[in-house]
Amino acid sequence: MSSSQVTPEAHTRLNVLKVAKRNRQGPYASVPAYETSSLDGESSDPEKGRFTPETPNYSSDRTPSSTSSCATPPHATSDLRKPMLSGRPSRRLKSTTCYKLPNRTVRYLCLALISTILILIFSLIRLSFVSSRRLELGLLRRPLPPPLWGDFPFLERYYGGIRSLVLRTHNDPEYPRAADEDPSPAATPPAAATPRSDDFPHSETFNPYPEYASKEYTSRYGLMQDCIAHTNLSKLLPGMRAYRGVPSGLPDAVMGSAEVMGLTNDVCFERYGRYGPYGYGYSLAKGGTGTGLHGDRQGVEDIWGSEGEVDYRGIDWSQLQQRCVRLNKQRFDQSTRQSEMHSFQSLQAKRDAPAASNVTATPAEPVSFKNETSSAPKLHGSTSSDSSDPPSGKETIPRTAFIIRTWWDYKYSVEDIVFLRALITEMSLLSGGEYSVHLLIHVKDVNAQIWASEEVYQDVLHQSLPEEFWGLGTLWSERQMGLVYGGLHESFYRDLPVHGVYRSTFMPVQWFAQQHPEYDFFWHWEMDARYTGHFYHLFDRMHKWTQSQPRKGLWERSGRFYIPSVHGTWEDFKQMVRVQTEMGTESANNMWSGLGAGKGRGKATAKTRQGDKPIWGPERPLLEKLYANNDVEPPTTYEKDRYQWGVGEDADLITLNPLFDPDGTEWILADDITGYNTTRGMPPRRASIVTTSRLSRRLLNTMHHETSIMRHTAFSEMWPATCALHHGLKAVYAPHPVYVDRKWPLDYLAATFNGGRNGAAGGARTSVFGGREHNFLGMTWYYNAGFAPNLWKRWFGFRVDGNGGEEEEVAKEGRMCLPGIILHPVKDVRLVVEGNEGNNELAADEAEEHT
Repeated sequence: MSSSQVTPEAHTRLNVLKVAKRNRQGPYASVPAYETSSLDGESSDPEKGRFTPETPNYSSDRTPSSTSSCATPPHATSDLRKPMLSGRPSRRLKSTTCYKLPNRTVRYLCLALISTILILIFSLIRLSFVSSRRLELGLLRRPLPPPLWGDFPFLERYYGGIRSLVLRTHNDPEYPRAADEDPSPAATPPAAATPRSDDFPHSETFNPYPEYASKEYTSRYGLMQDCIAHTNLSKLLPGMRAYRGVPSGLPDAVMGSAEVMGLTNDVCFERYGRYGPYGYGYSLAKGGTGTGLHGDRQGVEDIWGSEGEVDYRGIDWSQLQQRCVRLNKQRFDQSTRQSEMHSFQSLQAKRDAPAASNVTATPAEPVSFKNETSSAPKLHGSTSSDSSDPPSGKETIPRTAFIIRTWWDYKYSVEDIVFLRALITEMSLLSGGEYSVHLLIHVKDVNAQIWASEEVYQDVLHQSLPEEFWGLGTLWSERQMGLVYGGLHESFYRDLPVHGVYRSTFMPVQWFAQQHPEYDFFWHWEMDARYTGHFYHLFDRMHKWTQSQPRKGLWERSGRFYIPSVHGTWEDFKQMVRVQTEMGTESANNMWSGLGAGKGRGKATAKTRQGDKPIWGPERPLLEKLYANNDVEPPTTYEKDRYQWGVGEDADLITLNPLFDPDGTEWILADDITGYNTTRGMPPRRASIVTTSRLSRRLLNTMHHETSIMRHTAFSEMWPATCALHHGLKAVYAPHPVYVDRKWPLDYLAATFNGGRNGAAGGARTSVFGGREHNFLGMTWYYNAGFAPNLWKRWFGFRVDGNGGEEEEVAKEGRMCLPGIILHPVKDVRLVVEGNEGNNELAADEAEEHT
């Protein structure tokens, strides 16, 4: 076929090949393609068209289409035949893209997106702040695994009765033993209960008082006048009763020691012998409480003897205390000391009844204290105490205010009533006025004008206490403390005010001490603390033991739990503490020590030994001016002292838990320090959990001036110990007997409770004070001890967790009998009151509580 004979179809096919060839060169062409239009819409030279499958499709319209779809328009085929060049240039063809949203809609979407991002950012900031705050308050903690002690077997022989008594020297204690390194139940099977026996032991009068009539006593302190005789009590108060021996298998104390403290340990006390003399166990018609009328009552007749029960109706304890002090004023210092709080006068409790309840009576202030153990009754009231020449060549006895902290709407149960009666009788009346009991009542309504109106004061007082205790009460409020101790920096630590009772429990005690210059010492006791033994015996022995302690190594010994089954004798314990302090230990707990806790001690690791600088004299904070009026300086160096400094010196602070170093621990209140310069770290601190303690007038005066003048204070459980540390005062932890409800491995128990730095209870994150306080739940003494209330209720004849109760006592070993044990906390013990009389307020209140 010749070229002249080429058909149009073939020509078209040739042109397509040319177009394809041209397209392969298209990306490198330097001449742009322009749109040309012809009359017929056909391209004069289709070979010059630059439309290829790889080239975007353009529209022939001058105005771009924003609403077209992605499909090729119908006229796109004709565009392929348009010439590459035309007479005039046209616009580049627009892309036929997807649907475009309206501008208004786009603006709304952008606004919503920005708003969401901002809300997210602010939410994250807020959550970060809340988490930090909760972490600071100790509310954000990782869930802990179940404690190991929860798997230890329970001890059973605490609940032995008086029919199973054996002498202490013959007792085989259920715990602790050498075999208790293995906590499995098979290691030491619990002792079997003794079957009921017809042989019943007889109780004896327990008399811990000195021989007041002896020549030795009268030559030193004068003759003690009987405060019980010739009173309005219907009969002579019977003495407290005790049983010789302990229940068979009774466990020994796991911490502390009665022998070391000088406490009688070969007797035990049951509920009738303990509280029978004060109204428990006989009816309301006889002047009792109407409680304890059922259950095992064998042998209770020995309590009252031939004199019979005491009628407590209409008694006024304040009048009895004041009378006792007046009778024995020759035994106390007669010098008068004025109140140091000149701007605020004391509002004393006054009763409408014939008895005056104002407790500002005769002054009496002593210097030395030395007592022995014997028997005789005695009385106590409110006077003054200060050191001066003993009258008539005799020594004087220091006086102590026993302050019980309570609040205005506290509901007093029968158990509270007999507890207070026992405390007043044993501490005040039978001691001849050495102690006076006061109830420090917190008025929670800050708008009550108790400090401005005597009428309001008396009205609130009478509503706050049972009538027999009206004269013992002293009211206070947080607003009043704000007036007395104004100017303190308000940090609202844990969202609580600095003048509040939680953070500043001792502010009203400081104020009380300023109003009562007649006292040398002040016991601060809590309403939910109990003691199964004799109160005077406990506090007299505690006073003597702390008085005998030397200053050398005292802070270090007081910073540890004493565990006799691990530490041995007290002398062994004292030498162990000295070595741990001077040389350090290789304990892994040292790596969690506080970075700035104390001078002269470095950052120890688990494999290095780094000792601590022993405390010797005042331990003052850096860059801080203190109220230095009576700081105590050591008479010689630490190395030269032979455990002589401090022997015979009265303790300024006695605590019932160790004085631990809170630095580096997880205790959430360790940084609640107000008014101190902390630019170079926190000041040296010490703390003792549970505010129950004895404070000297010297310490309370120092705390008062530090708070009022220097604007310094700290959290309640840290303030007395820290103030004593800064001013070189004598502070002692009294290792009273503490019992545990389970069989702990002894070494594990010692490592847990002395798990701080260098064998101490504090100073490291591994301290038991903080996140590991759950270990105290099975103890008899701590702020949240669960064993304490259960043991007390079982001792009182209650059925607890399906065990115990009056029926079990009758069928088995009889009433529980325990040695002297301090228990805390004990709350809501509601005894059954029988024989209610309509005019008996005590019975009516108790019946209302049960209803």
